[in-house]
Amino acid sequence: MKKLTTAEAARHARARLVGPADVVIDKVVIDARQATPGALFVAIAGERVDGHDFAEQARANGAVAVLGTRETDADLAHLVVDDSVAGLSALARGVVAEAIADGLTTIAITGSSGKTSTKDLLAQVLEAAAPTVSPVGSFNNEIGVPLTACGVEDDTRFLVSEMGARGLGHIAWLCSVVPPRVGMVLNVGHAHLGEFGSAEGIAQAKGEIVEGLPAEGWAVLNADDHRVAAMVTRTAGRIAWFTRSAEPLPHESLPHESLPDESLPDDVRCDLVVRAVDVHADALQRSRFTLEVVRNGATERHEVSLRVLGDHQVSNAIAAAAAAIAAGVEPQIVAHALSAATTRSHWRMELTERADGAAVLNDAYNANPDSMAAALHTLGGIAAARRAIDPCARAIAVLGDMLELGDDAPALHAELGRLAAEVGVDEVVAVGEYAEQIAGAARDAGIEARALPRREVSGSLALGPADVVLVKASRGLALETVADELVAATADKSGAEA
Repeated sequence: MKKLTTAEAARHARARLVGPADVVIDKVVIDARQATPGALFVAIAGERVDGHDFAEQARANGAVAVLGTRETDADLAHLVVDDSVAGLSALARGVVAEAIADGLTTIAITGSSGKTSTKDLLAQVLEAAAPTVSPVGSFNNEIGVPLTACGVEDDTRFLVSEMGARGLGHIAWLCSVVPPRVGMVLNVGHAHLGEFGSAEGIAQAKGEIVEGLPAEGWAVLNADDHRVAAMVTRTAGRIAWFTRSAEPLPHESLPHESLPDESLPDDVRCDLVVRAVDVHADALQRSRFTLEVVRNGATERHEVSLRVLGDHQVSNAIAAAAAAIAAGVEPQIVAHALSAATTRSHWRMELTERADGAAVLNDAYNANPDSMAAALHTLGGIAAARRAIDPCARAIAVLGDMLELGDDAPALHAELGRLAAEVGVDEVVAVGEYAEQIAGAARDAGIEARALPRREVSGSLALGPADVVLVKASRGLALETVADELVAATADKSGAEA
């Protein structure tokens, strides 16, 4: 974090300062256990725990100030505000505004699925060019976005913000904290369908990320998703398309009807096109492709070999590439960095091969219909490659509930069972409220399936040396515990992560 005095921090946070004005702050934390010398501890009162009660612990760990709604007994400078989260956001807003004036480029990402994976790829690409600050995990809400933003330092050139939405106006508010110069929309899918009511409602919320862009900014849009493509009418910024299609895009003789929203203007703007062509996957479903970049009437191509798993990562990679190029990174640097990028966030397509040869694919961090489909296709591809070597190889899917799907939840969970059969899964183990819908549809499709409590799953599976098992569900089901148990099921495991 750029160093601030308590007086400067209070000014940004619109806080009443109690205590010395010249104490230097160099970090912001919301967990007293993470406080270090020079930290500002933000005390947030939650439903079960009040952060103010931990101010003394933060002081003992080195904190020099606390931001909260009241003074505490801790011998610290206090920045007193009406609302701690609002105070944190105001602090971040001030920090970012000063950093932008000093040359910081802000990039914001949203989408129904793939946000965190794309954010991790983009961060590694940007880091290859200049100092970058990016969220850890899925810090994409009204606490995570400003907390990440407070981490910018004097030499930070790029700030990446992952932005989620729980309703209309939420992303617009996050953009008021971190105004993006590059705003990216990955896709509009079924995640949080229960909260928004329809895909159109989700699109309306996601599109807020490009509405406030300045004319010199960039809207990075998925040309393969018609709801995202239609957002071209909602921004004043320059347009960067990313696509897996080999067909030409706007200003490359693209027929207007290819973007299926009748409200689109006849002359669809197009300042940059980034596409993946000639895509091939290896036995672990890691893709190789040619990164094609079209700008200023010229085309250049660079080879990319991804280390992350799954065909869906191709779209994530070209989205990251488009955003990075829009932010000023040269394409050859982008391609090289994408080829070196790895999975950074836990429980997202983590493949661990046990000492006995069985493999566990832990994608248990979160789930929605689109990410479930991507994971199942990846499982099917890995299993097919293993069967080519050992015909006894089996694909097993441990699937749990996808949350926040509303009235469509039963049907969408049943679709998982059918899809598992289509992609070549041999066995499904379902967990959660909708386990019977998943298992029943899988059985009807002709494969072995059963519903079990989470605690019984790992003990019910006897994995052969060529088997591969996928573990995936929404965060609330904590299926990473099942993945951990399966990995630990052999006395001598390698722990090798692909």
